[in-house]
Amino acid sequence: MSEKMINTLSGSIRAGLSCACPRCGKGKLFRGFLTLSPRCEVCDLDYGFADSGDGPAVFIMFFAGFIVVGAALVTEVVYQPPFWVHAVLWLPLILIVTLGPLRPMKGLMIALQYHHRAAESRFGGGKP
Repeated sequence: MSEKMINTLSGSIRAGLSCACPRCGKGKLFRGFLTLSPRCEVCDLDYGFADSGDGPAVFIMFFAGFIVVGAALVTEVVYQPPFWVHAVLWLPLILIVTLGPLRPMKGLMIALQYHHRAAESRFGGGKP
């Protein structure tokens, strides 16, 4: 990989994680918690290409499941607390490790789509 491509990729990753426009890095990507703006207010990039699907949620579920289930198992084996203690400990942790990274991860997926010029495939009528 050339140095220019690495800098461009790192810029896209930084913009995605900060929920900024993948082209200029200055405009806001979201207008709600997970609702995309129609376009960048700085460089006027149309966000119509962006479709992260369930990718961010799947990555976060695997990550959160590993952390929460691992911590709950260790706690159960070492301390054997009552069930209400598990509820008090793990419900807030589940909310933190799932909702916290969801928006930056969606921004990252959209920025990587932009960087790699990913788009839906078009079947029929076109040349291969």
